[in-house]
Order: sequence, then structure tokens, then C-alpha cells
Amino acid sequence: MKGSRSNTRTSSRSYLGYGLILGAFLILLTYFTLSNQFVSYTSKVATGNDALRVIQIPSGKDDSLEEKQRNPKDESFETVNTFEEPEPEVVVKGQEKSEQDESIDHNKTILLGNESEQEKIEKTEQTNEIKNREDTQNRDVIEVQPTEKERKQETENGDETQKINVTEYKEETQSPIRDVIKVELPDNSKNPEEWQQNMEKEKLKKGLNQFNNGEQTDQHQVKQFDGFLNLGQPQPSKPLCDQSDGKFDLCDLNGDARTIGSASVVLLIPQHNNTPTQEYKIKPYSRKYLDGIKPVTVKSLEGPTDAPQCSGMINKYPALVIALGGLSGNYWHDFTDILIPLYIRIRQFNGEVQLLVTNNQPWWISKYEKIFKALSRYDIINFDQDYEVRCYPRVLVSYGSYKEFSIDPSRAPNKYTMVDFTKFLHRVYHLEREFPTKLGKNPGKKPRLMIISRGGSRKFVNMPEIVQLGEKLGFEVTVIDPKPDIGFADFARTVNSFDVMLGVHGAGLTNCLFLPPNAVLIQVVPYGKIEHLAKLDFGDPAVDMNLNYIEYSITAEESTLLDKFGKDHEMIRDPLAIHQRDWGLVAEWYLGKQDIKLDINRFEPILWQALGFLQ
Repeated sequence: MKGSRSNTRTSSRSYLGYGLILGAFLILLTYFTLSNQFVSYTSKVATGNDALRVIQIPSGKDDSLEEKQRNPKDESFETVNTFEEPEPEVVVKGQEKSEQDESIDHNKTILLGNESEQEKIEKTEQTNEIKNREDTQNRDVIEVQPTEKERKQETENGDETQKINVTEYKEETQSPIRDVIKVELPDNSKNPEEWQQNMEKEKLKKGLNQFNNGEQTDQHQVKQFDGFLNLGQPQPSKPLCDQSDGKFDLCDLNGDARTIGSASVVLLIPQHNNTPTQEYKIKPYSRKYLDGIKPVTVKSLEGPTDAPQCSGMINKYPALVIALGGLSGNYWHDFTDILIPLYIRIRQFNGEVQLLVTNNQPWWISKYEKIFKALSRYDIINFDQDYEVRCYPRVLVSYGSYKEFSIDPSRAPNKYTMVDFTKFLHRVYHLEREFPTKLGKNPGKKPRLMIISRGGSRKFVNMPEIVQLGEKLGFEVTVIDPKPDIGFADFARTVNSFDVMLGVHGAGLTNCLFLPPNAVLIQVVPYGKIEHLAKLDFGDPAVDMNLNYIEYSITAEESTLLDKFGKDHEMIRDPLAIHQRDWGLVAEWYLGKQDIKLDINRFEPILWQALGFLQ
């Protein structure tokens, strides 16, 4: 009896042990099955249309090279409840393994039992993962920072898959930092047109990034692309006129430009309606502060529907609107205010430009006819009496120069210089001498000295003594008094034949334009502390022309003002006080009522210096 009970207990214990083992096996098998379904479900959710997006953060290595060797246990997914949150979330692929994932991996190892079967399972899961990746590409999957191999493949295949740049990741360890990132994506079910527009904008910016060799797009370039996408909105345009200089204004109407001379109007026609308009009142002269200059209205229209019709054919060349008058008629101002600024403004067109002139003065234009014809091969239009609507691809309005009687190359088109202008004049008037007389190479030839004689104020009262001094030093001296009846071209050739020019500060020294390069200009400065004017008007320009410049300032004893006022008068004793008190007195006496009697002994070293430049 006791033996049967003992056997029964032993059998019961055996069955109970087998049952426990079997139960544990079934529990593990069920847990393993549910874990596989969990992973499969997460993969399906991750490939949904708009619910989830997978973002792969680069680890610093080329993942495509290790794709076949990667253990699927190294990657896990974190589910996001997309039904509770209004915004779609992005699950980062490759997140650090959780404790639950490690438990699953441990159970899978126990259930598989041997390594070969485990490798089969891993290969099967890798195959499923690759298929899921292909499906996600067709379902608008967004990847971050593709590898070099993927980037090259996208370029070759023209792949337009949208990319999001993520640049923040840690480099402290070899494994990348993995995290869940929320990305706000457009809801294409609510507004498909807006979503499509955003997609196109991203593609444009992506294309610009590729054009910049993968570098991040410059903000200015992005703004330009944004402007292209907003064609329906009026875009701000650059100012038509530059009024920043206190001396003159400059306008440039580039596009469909039209002029109505009788109305003193220049118009710019935009391509689209609802364009912001601009309007200016411009005096098209190099000294806008002068009175008597007729203003011109420069305006851009709101759209092409408001534009007046062209009277004839559309010209293929640009035009320049200028005004004459002002201080023209004074020889120095003719070049400083008109001819030099005109050269700066339109020489760049090589004659393919038309002049529209307000306050036209035919007599003045005829005096410099050769210069005008060299600058423009088209007829000059009398702008004030022009009733046609003329159409040009570009219209410039006004002109000026940033230096008196010279050119500032840093602010001139094509970096024109004063040497360029003098070469231009020498070609126009066929001036052949390119060098002055060199005494070392021509020992028997005398250098030629031209003395400019003035008929009004600031004239030499001892001219014979000056001529005698020049001849004593070896010069061939000629005194010239430019007369209005002298032909301009002939007079230019006469000046070009001399090596040294001597004259008192005044318009007559403007003829230094026709001296050969490296010739000598001697400016005699009247008494009255006007050296700054002499340097500004002729000293600096002479250097810019590649001339040798010498300046001689007379003393009170060499001025006729001493005899008139006496040495104790303020006009002689303190010229600076006269400047500070009244510029009118400076112009009246120092410039208007003073003559010069050179001290021959004091002046002689100046001529020796001139000879030194000719050696």
C-alpha cells in the first residue's frame, strides 16, 4: 500500500514537472509570436501614407556598404500613437535598443536553439526590411542626409524624393544619437494645391543646393526663388534714379523705355500690371543746383496697359537725355560740365547711342561737332520739340563727373581714366605727337614754350620780360591769345606742337588737354590764397592726364593789388579773412581785378625745372 502511494506521488511529480516545462515552453512560444507580430505591425505602421515618416540619421559611415551584414537585432522601432495626436510624428529608424527589445532578442535565442536557424531568421527579416524600405520610397518616405552612394544614385536617376537636412548629431561615440523627431508635414488631404506648391518650392531649393555643390543655400538665393514662386504679388524694384550725390543725379531705365520730349517725360514700362510705380523730377545736367535747367519727369508705370504706343520702330540702341546751358560757353566748363561727363556716360556704347538734348544749342554743338560724332553715330534729337513717342531698350537720364576737369576711374564705367579721354581727343582731332621734345636725344632742337595771353583780368603785365627769359634759357617762345574765330581743330593741333605751356590760373589752361603726354604745364597762381582752387581745377587733372605739373604762387609784390590797397590793407594782409567773410570779394578782386607782374629772378628756377622734365 505504501509502495503504491509512493509510486503515485512519483508519477504525479513527474507529470507536474513535464507540465510546468511544457507550459513554460508555450508561454515563451506565445511571447515570441506576439513579439514578431509587434515588430511586423510597427513596420506596417511606419510605412503608412501620412501617419508616420521614417527618418534615418547618418552614423558617419556608408550604411549601404554594410546593409547585408547588419544584424536586424541592432535596430528597433518605437511606435507612436498617431490616432491620439493631431500632428503626424516621425519615428527615427535605428533607435537605441530598449530593455523590451533585449528581452525579445534573448528569448529568440533560447527558442531557436542553434546558430544556423537563427541566421536564417535574420536573413528572412533583412529581406522583409529591404522590401519595406522599397515600399516606403513609393509612399513618400523622407530620408535625412543620404550617403554618398545614395546621393550619387539620386543624381543619376533624377530622383526627386524630398529630403530634409538634419545636421545636429553627436560625434562622441561611433554610434549615432537616435531620437524621435517631430516633423510637421503638409496635410495634402485638406489643401492639395498648397501642399503641391510647398513641394515644388522645396524641389527648387534642393536643386539650388545641388547647384552650389551640396552647400547650404544662401539666404539671398532662397529669397530669389521665393520671389519666382510669388509671381502674383508685385515685387519691389530698384530705384530708377540715384540722387545721393549733391552735384548731379543719374537715372537708368533698363527695359521697355519710352520718351515724350515735348512733355519732358521718360517712362519705364513694366511687363506686368500692378507694379509699384516710381517718379522723379531730374535736372539732366552735371550741376543740378544751378537755376535755369529744365527738369525732366522720370517715371515707371503701373503696367503695360497704361503705356503710350510707340510712334515708329523700336530702336535697338539706348538713348541719353541731357541738358545744355548752365555754365556752358566758358571753355573750362564746356569740358568739365558737359564733354567729360558725356564721355564717361556713353563711351561704353561705342557710338551705338542716341542723344536727346533739352535746351538745345546748335551753335555750341557745332563747335564740338567732331566730339559729338565720335560719341554717337545717330542724329541729335531736340528733346523740347520732339512730339514722337520714341521707344528704346534702355534710356539714361543726366550725366556728371565726380572730379573737376577729370575722371575718377573707380566710379566710371569700364574704369575710364583721364588718359583715356585725352587719347580719345587726340584721335578725334588727329593729334600725332605722342611725346614732347627730348633734349637728350635732340641736342640741337629747342623745346617749344607756349605762353597763354589773357585779354581781361589776371594777365601778365611784363610779358616781354617773360619771353626774353624763356629765350635766354633756350626755349622757342610763342605767345598765343586764343580767339573765338580760331578753328577749334586747328587750335588743338597748334597746342599739340608745344612741349611746355605757361599761363595764369584760368580757362586758357584747359588747352593742356591737347599737349602730348609727359609735356609740362606751369600754372601761375594769383595772390589771395587760392592755391586750393588751382590744384583742384588744373593741378590734379594735369597729373591725371600724365603731364608734368609745376605750380608757381606769386607774392603780394608781384600783384597789382598791392599798388591799389597797400600792404596794410586786409586784402593784402589777411586773404584768409576775406575768404571767410565774403566769397564775393574773392571773386571780385583776387580773380576778377588782379594782374600779375612776375619777378623774373624768382621765376627763373621754374623754367629750369621745366627743362629738367624734358631731359
